[in-house]
Amino acid sequence: MDTKQLKAFAAVAELGSFSRAAVALSLGQPVLSRQIKSLESELGARLLHRNGRGIILTEAGKLLDRYAKGILETTSKATSEIAALQSAPRGTVIIGMPPSVGFVLTVPLVQQFRATYPLIAIRVIEGFSGYLLEWLLTGKVDVAVLYNAPRMPNVLSEPLLRDQLFLLGAAEDPSRLAPGAVPARRLPELPLILPSRPHGLRLVIDQVLGKAGITLDPELEVDAMPSTLRLVEQGLGYTILSYSSVHHLVEDGRIRTWPIVEPDLTRQLILATSSQRPTTTATRALTELVRRQVRELVRKGLWHPRRVPQREPA
Repeated sequence: MDTKQLKAFAAVAELGSFSRAAVALSLGQPVLSRQIKSLESELGARLLHRNGRGIILTEAGKLLDRYAKGILETTSKATSEIAALQSAPRGTVIIGMPPSVGFVLTVPLVQQFRATYPLIAIRVIEGFSGYLLEWLLTGKVDVAVLYNAPRMPNVLSEPLLRDQLFLLGAAEDPSRLAPGAVPARRLPELPLILPSRPHGLRLVIDQVLGKAGITLDPELEVDAMPSTLRLVEQGLGYTILSYSSVHHLVEDGRIRTWPIVEPDLTRQLILATSSQRPTTTATRALTELVRRQVRELVRKGLWHPRRVPQREPA
């Protein structure tokens, strides 16, 4: 039994005539008759009696008519709601991101998402990139924005931007570093405050500098970014972070930044989803908005400084 057969039967039962039902359904009368006969054969019961005045429902026909109306009404409602879902998505979507990314991305992303998709509930979870990847694979988050994600068969990923890391120090700059870029070989001379291993940022720093034969021995290891920035602002040491994490402090004159060169310190920001779960309308809406918001933050100079100072000649 399918909805075409039920629609044919319901039309004949309501209009009391094969000819009128055929016109209403835009079907040829022979096609309509075959659908009714097929339905009767499938059910093993006679549904209609023809007489000189039209069609009369049998007892089986009366029973099916009651069920057919409910089934067709439910099917129509489901079709309408699904169509409405495409134009006004509903549901819940969860995004995960590192604290350093969340600091600059969460507020504009949530504001724009709620304004654009008011019927979708959005949740934001923060965590280190390694945890985010695990949460994505286990279904705790639907979308993840993370750094340097390894290629995995169950993860669909796309690069968002190449994020440059800067040396950050207090506005007073206790070591009196010269303006311009700082060679990476000078970093071991500075009192550094860095996260401990296996924090993703620390692994990137150690890996890139290790290839250049540079080893760092931080004076202090702190895994909390807000605490690290307070220590740096008070002149108790230097740290290495993305400009996006501190743009407000730089603009307020509370922290200074220096590009790091020879080698440059960069990491790839990735937008990731799981290939193991179907992509919903809500997930597609969120990923597209993440792309747009990151581009907008870059355009506004909140992710990278508008002008990176050049290193002064020796």
